Amino acid sequence: MELQDLLYSQGFGTRRVCVGLVQKGCVRLQTDGLWQTCEDPWLEVDAQPDWPFEVQGQAWRYRERAHLMLHKPAGTECSRKPSAWPSIYTLLPAPLRQRPQKGAVDGVQAVGRLDQDTTGLLLLSDDGQFIHRMASPRHHVPKVYQVHTVDAVTTQQMDKLLAGVVLDDDPQPVRAAACQAHGSHHVALTLTEGKYHQVKRMLAAVGNRVQALHRSSMGELHLPADLLPGQWRWLTNSDLRALGYQP
Repeated sequence: MELQDLLYSQGFGTRRVCVGLVQKGCVRLQTDGLWQTCEDPWLEVDAQPDWPFEVQGQAWRYRERAHLMLHKPAGTECSRKPSAWPSIYTLLPAPLRQRPQKGAVDGVQAVGRLDQDTTGLLLLSDDGQFIHRMASPRHHVPKVYQVHTVDAVTTQQMDKLLAGVVLDDDPQPVRAAACQAHGSHHVALTLTEGKYHQVKRMLAAVGNRVQALHRSSMGELHLPADLLPGQWRWLTNSDLRALGYQP
C-alpha cells in the first residue's frame, strides 16, 4: 500500500490532501525503532494492524476497520446534525469522522443511539458487519442500564418489567431480560433490544419515571472505570470477544 493511500484510508483527507501532508514533511514513520520524516507519498508500506505512524506530531496506528467505545456524557446527541445539543461526533478526532466508506456516510457511526440525557457506553464503528451484529435485535446482545427513578421501585413494578409491558406503538409485550434492585430508587435493567426511549417508556408503563439513565455494559463488555465522560478509546481484541464478535 502506498503511504498516501494509507493516510486516505485512515481519514486524513482527500488523496490530494494526503499527498500534500507527506510532501510537507508532516508524516513520520518508525524504522528500526527510530522515527523519521517521510516525504515520499508513493512509498510502499507494509500496513499491518497497529502499524505505527505520526501525522502532524500525533501518533496513530493503522486499523483497517475502526471499532471504538465512547463514554457518552449527558447533554449530547447521537446525531451528525444535532437539533439542540452538541453532537457526540465532536468528541472524536477529525480522522475518525472522515474515514472513507463505500456507503453514503463517511466516518464512524454510532451503534444505536442514546438519548441526549443518557450517559454511558456507546460503540462506534465504520464496520457495517459489526454495526449490524451489535444493533440487530435478532442477535439479542444484552445491554445493562443503571436506572435511577423518581419514585421508589416496588417488587410489583419489577415483576411487571420482567413479565412484559405493552408500549403504545407495539402490541407485543416488551420484557426485561433481568431486573436487579440496587436500592429503593435504583435498578439495573437488562434489555436485548433497543426501541425508541425504551427504558423510559417501560418505567412509565409500570407507573414510575426515570430520573437518570446510564448504560454500563453491552454483552460482556463493561464501561471501564477510568474512561471518563467524553473520552473514547479503541476496542481491543478481548473487547470484541466480550461483545461476541469475531472480525
